[in-house]
Amino acid sequence: MNLSIIQQELCVALTGVLILLLDLWTPTAHKAKLGWLGIAALALILLGGLGPVPDIEPGDQVVVAGSNTTLQVRFTQMKTGLLFCVDAAGQEVIVPASDAARAGFNGSITQDELAGYFKALFLLAAIFVLFLGVGFAKRFRSGVGEFFALTCFALVGMMFAASAASFIMLFVAIELITITFYVLTSFQRHRMRSLEAGVKYLILGAAASAMMVYGIALIYGATGSMSFNALQTAAGDHAKIFNLGLLLLLAGLGFKIAAFPFQIWAPDVYQGAPAPVTAFLAIGSKAAGVVLLMRIVHASASAHEALLWPLLPWLAATTIAYGSLCAIRQRNLKRLIGYAGIASAGYLLLGIVALQGGHGMDGYQAILYYLAGYLFAIIAAFVVISRVTRDSDDEDISVLAGLHRRSPLMATVLTLAIVSLAGIPPLAGFLGKFLLLKPVIAAAGQGSAYTALIIVALVGVVVSLYYYFGIIREIFWSTGLRPDDHPEELPAIDLDWPTRLALLTCAIMLIALGLFPEPLLHWAKEATSVFR
Repeated sequence: MNLSIIQQELCVALTGVLILLLDLWTPTAHKAKLGWLGIAALALILLGGLGPVPDIEPGDQVVVAGSNTTLQVRFTQMKTGLLFCVDAAGQEVIVPASDAARAGFNGSITQDELAGYFKALFLLAAIFVLFLGVGFAKRFRSGVGEFFALTCFALVGMMFAASAASFIMLFVAIELITITFYVLTSFQRHRMRSLEAGVKYLILGAAASAMMVYGIALIYGATGSMSFNALQTAAGDHAKIFNLGLLLLLAGLGFKIAAFPFQIWAPDVYQGAPAPVTAFLAIGSKAAGVVLLMRIVHASASAHEALLWPLLPWLAATTIAYGSLCAIRQRNLKRLIGYAGIASAGYLLLGIVALQGGHGMDGYQAILYYLAGYLFAIIAAFVVISRVTRDSDDEDISVLAGLHRRSPLMATVLTLAIVSLAGIPPLAGFLGKFLLLKPVIAAAGQGSAYTALIIVALVGVVVSLYYYFGIIREIFWSTGLRPDDHPEELPAIDLDWPTRLALLTCAIMLIALGLFPEPLLHWAKEATSVFR
């Protein structure tokens, strides 16, 4: 058992346990400070995990692309780039180091560049969520320490999802994420809306998990293997069983990213959950589903293209159309972001659809870039939402009226976040959507489904301008929801230095990623090299 391959996950889990233990002796008035402990610990874990993937050394387990077996490395010959290994039967095997990745737990976990990228993304998202939780702690009547610990445990599940290489680890990771979010969603037990969101997420999440585990069982029955690499071979006489299993598995992952028709939970859960939880759902849970979807679709694309490629373009198109059209009439800020998040899931699917057109690497790199920009835009939006709704549960868009007078910094940063989400240059969101659309447009000759997808995606961008810029209109020009509202008389919002730092960080990153995307694109290119 190679525990070094999961050392980051172990450190995050121990951080959650430590917070729970310290919570026992921490006075109620100081429990929010436990969040700062979590932030410091996760920051150290993030910094410690940055850098290139460690070289394969003698004694390591490795998995080879296209193989279902796990090999044990006996010695390496770096001059020739070869690994001398033995398989489970004791037979000697020589493989190129470029085709192998460090693995653990009999190949269930792989440590490659893609996993490293997503782990960094999840850690950064969790740090921001814990920061939101510190400011939100006064609204929890109890269980502040448990909230921070559960956030860490959900993060562990996301990190396992990033490095999953088998269906067993996929299911364990998804369930760890989902079960913790069942609790986090309904954490404000005194609010009926929060309890309602938790119950809806529990019922629909359980149904999605049932479909997924049944799909895994059918795939195992058709292939005889739990490895993702088993998807690279045709199912032969068991093709119908395999196809049904793959569809059920995609349905479970579609629930995680809120893709049509598995998106019905998102608006209600986004609205009812506490703001930090909604932010974590919007970026962390979605990204976990995306990385698993990338690994599975890439493994099965060539062998099962007759099933996937007639399906995925229409799935992406309907997801974009549903999210964009339903967001038009929304007044609740979190509900609007929920529908916009559904549309974002459709745009992320464009990167996977591009695989059929021969531009898969470009599409995958676009997905990674888009998620990074989406992270900073979503966090900036929820920092502002948490702050302007601090004294009430009113989340109507009208609470932003007069924000440019009350807090110019929050108004400016929220405007940048919304402009980025809408896909306006020169911010990160524009380049993210452009990179996602580019390979699909290049593959327009693949058929009418691709042409329809391009049209729907472009119309979705135009429609998003309407509902996104409705938020900006409220910030700068609205006079409130009712005729007797006077937003100009509201007191100024005094921001503490951590909030200012978080807002400035998000604003700087949105601008920097848009103007200087090369470093992130280079990192994304290295991360997606595992699919070559």
